[in-house]
Amino acid sequence: MNKAVFFDRDGVINHDPGDYTYLLEEFKINDGVISSLKKLSSEGYLLFIITNQGGISKKIYTHSHVNAIHKYLIEELAKENVKLSEIYYCPHHNVNENCLCRKPNSLLIEKAIARFNIDKEKSFMIGDKPRDVEAAENAGVKGIKVGVNENIEKYVDDILNSNY
Repeated sequence: MNKAVFFDRDGVINHDPGDYTYLLEEFKINDGVISSLKKLSSEGYLLFIITNQGGISKKIYTHSHVNAIHKYLIEELAKENVKLSEIYYCPHHNVNENCLCRKPNSLLIEKAIARFNIDKEKSFMIGDKPRDVEAAENAGVKGIKVGVNENIEKYVDDILNSNY
């Protein structure tokens, strides 16, 4: 079985300015992210992004905006020999519809667990909102809450040093 770390996107992987991040020119990878992903990857962790993108449902932006950002992120990580196993995103928002994939629901994490044969006991979710931790726990994965736009290196070091 594989071990994995799931990451929220906005506020963890990239700078969250406090509203929706959907324009490529506004997308900035947070300090410590690339080095943290490299460390985890070198220790055999699969890497995933689990992100709510409710602005699609609200018609603020489109799937194309999200896909452009994800393509850019994948390309930037590839320059550092870092590979994401998958990016899962929920395009829904509870003001418009109910779904099973929007965090704090755990469907997207559960899909990754099933598809990639992930050992929940050896896996983690890093997020900046209580709903990220709740989604992790709903899926049977250890949730770690960080501050918005906080450098995640110390949390990754704690994972690698088995401090959780």
